[in-house]
Amino acid sequence: MTRSPNVGNVIPLNHVTHRFAELAATIRDTGLLHRAYGFYAGFGGALVLAMAGVITGFILLGDSWFQLLIAAALGIVLTQVAFLGHEASHRTVFKSGPANDRLGRVLSALVVGISHQWWMNKHSRHHANPNKLGADPDIEKDTISFVEEDAREARGIVRWITQRQGWLFFPLLTFEGLNLHYRSVASLFAFGTRKQRWTELPLIAGHFVLYLVPVFMFLPLGLAFAFIGVQMAVFGVYMGASFAPNHKGMGIVAEDAKMDFLSKQVLTSRNISGGWGMSILTGGLNFQIEHHLFPNMARPHLIRTREIVREYCEQHSVPYTETTLFESYAIVIEYLNQVGLAARDPFDCPERVSMGR
Repeated sequence: MTRSPNVGNVIPLNHVTHRFAELAATIRDTGLLHRAYGFYAGFGGALVLAMAGVITGFILLGDSWFQLLIAAALGIVLTQVAFLGHEASHRTVFKSGPANDRLGRVLSALVVGISHQWWMNKHSRHHANPNKLGADPDIEKDTISFVEEDAREARGIVRWITQRQGWLFFPLLTFEGLNLHYRSVASLFAFGTRKQRWTELPLIAGHFVLYLVPVFMFLPLGLAFAFIGVQMAVFGVYMGASFAPNHKGMGIVAEDAKMDFLSKQVLTSRNISGGWGMSILTGGLNFQIEHHLFPNMARPHLIRTREIVREYCEQHSVPYTETTLFESYAIVIEYLNQVGLAARDPFDCPERVSMGR
């Protein structure tokens, strides 16, 4: 296990080099950029069966509080569908770009209920500049602050949350599902083109009709709201717990930094150990370094690519970070708590804990 020395710190200016070209040529020559149609056909089929099982369970249980178990299962299945939509947005499933876009749009908008266009725009900006101040939307100021400057500006209830944000991070993720739905739809109205709105809003509306109508038709009102609450909470926690370990607490790139592609992606990303089991659990996000270096690589090839990339980084003295899942959560919580100290009043601000690893 290797840790980066830049955890939570600002990465300094770097001279631009071209080390990635050599690595990319090696990966290409080994055939790891080929498609994996068999895997995605099998995985897609498994998701169809899982959704069918959830629907069958919902029908058979009827008016029962055991429906909350079905709600939790639905949250898990929808997260797995979102992972597949994420891969389609990176054009990993098919050779054809339009075919990937169509699949991603159906999975994200119709099945999950989130704007595919919004996700692609936001996620593409993140991939271009991970953890870079002023460029990565994933570290922009929100309820959670990822840099001290934003924490100091927090006011009211947000300031109270910021002061404790490390400990509150996972409880707050129970609302992340609602946040994703709201932000994606709001972005379509605010920034989407007419074509994007006419394409995706009907699909998102269709998702909620297909989801909410049966829930309120066949369940008592209180149980229906509880069903939705559990499903949204599980979806939010699962999504957040899968994406958060990848970059949070890693090095922050200064706005004026000039870095080569390899260093920029490796120094800001963290892998999660666990192999194939972790890959299924997290939608391949456990191989975050390789995913950022080769974003259109099919998931089955990431595990082999990890071996090549790790060896290459060792040869060129580029720190390669890999931890267990729970260790990554501890790092994220510690980092967020450290940032949150900036929101405290000077007279009760304890000595800061160094995040150097």
